[in-house]
Amino acid sequence: MKVAIILFDGVQALDVAGPLDVFAEANTRLSEQQKYQVSLVGLRAGTVTCSNGMQLFVPFCYADLDTQWDLLLVAGGPQLPDTRLPSDFLTWLQNQAQNVARFGSVCTGAFVLAHAGLLDGKEVTTHWADADRLADEFPQARVQPDKIFVRDGRLFTSAGVTAGIDLCLSLVTEDWGHELAVHVAKRLVVYIQREGGQSQYSPYMGTGRDEDPLIGKVHQYVTEHISDALSIEQLAGAVAVSRRTFSRLFTKYAKVTPSTFVEQVRVDTARKLLEDTDAPLKTVAFKCGFHSATHMRMIFFRRLEVTPKQYRQRFRGELDTQPWADHGARKQISFPGLSAL
Repeated sequence: MKVAIILFDGVQALDVAGPLDVFAEANTRLSEQQKYQVSLVGLRAGTVTCSNGMQLFVPFCYADLDTQWDLLLVAGGPQLPDTRLPSDFLTWLQNQAQNVARFGSVCTGAFVLAHAGLLDGKEVTTHWADADRLADEFPQARVQPDKIFVRDGRLFTSAGVTAGIDLCLSLVTEDWGHELAVHVAKRLVVYIQREGGQSQYSPYMGTGRDEDPLIGKVHQYVTEHISDALSIEQLAGAVAVSRRTFSRLFTKYAKVTPSTFVEQVRVDTARKLLEDTDAPLKTVAFKCGFHSATHMRMIFFRRLEVTPKQYRQRFRGELDTQPWADHGARKQISFPGLSAL
């Protein structure tokens, strides 16, 4: 199975190394005829410097290849959203995507596919920090900012950095079955499928509060009165405008409704308490203005796709020290592969 990983100067090293290691581990259980034959392809052959300073040797220039690939992946990098790639390369990429069995991207590699017109009308994802920009610059793409990876037909896109491992594990599952993917995941000491979406890794809310004074004042008021049952009238009063004016201005600058904003501040406050304190879940819920621990759990799961208990375990290092002993069996049973996407 012929695989091309396309990379550029400034590439994120893990965007390349993650998929390489997944396929290399899979190859240890595959016959010679079945093995993944992975090639690194660049704008030119030679040395590429990663964003962390590591240097990789790229044997092939895209223009010199006339290979029929089974899988083509574009790696990402911190500067890639600002990079304008040669039109000849984008044309080559378009042609390759028409004939390849599967193609996709890791992290901000999605921007390269977008510039080639390959995301139009497709459901896609990228790193949480760049998802809004991808959606703004390429409105015909249906960006799913909270997904770890997304499949849309032959197209696969993944979230940031290590999500390339999640993506490639799903490809191994599709190619050779769940048992081999579990073997690879165990060897790499990762879960076969992560719980939750990207939101749990993103920083705390910053929506508009630096760009508009009204949003900043509302954020401060909500934070100071987080345990109260806040109403739109209270929020409007805090910034000395009418309810109607407040609703119009707030939605304009914050891009969300006041109730959604308050809920997000409650979640962010709870996240901080869960990370920094041992307070019981009921106490955290009360301090953050949720009706109950059950209500907080429901909101957490809807927004982050994890429960408050799972969030605390993940970000305070309280997970079982041997996750595969207990969690592995559950994962093997519950992993839905690609059919659920």
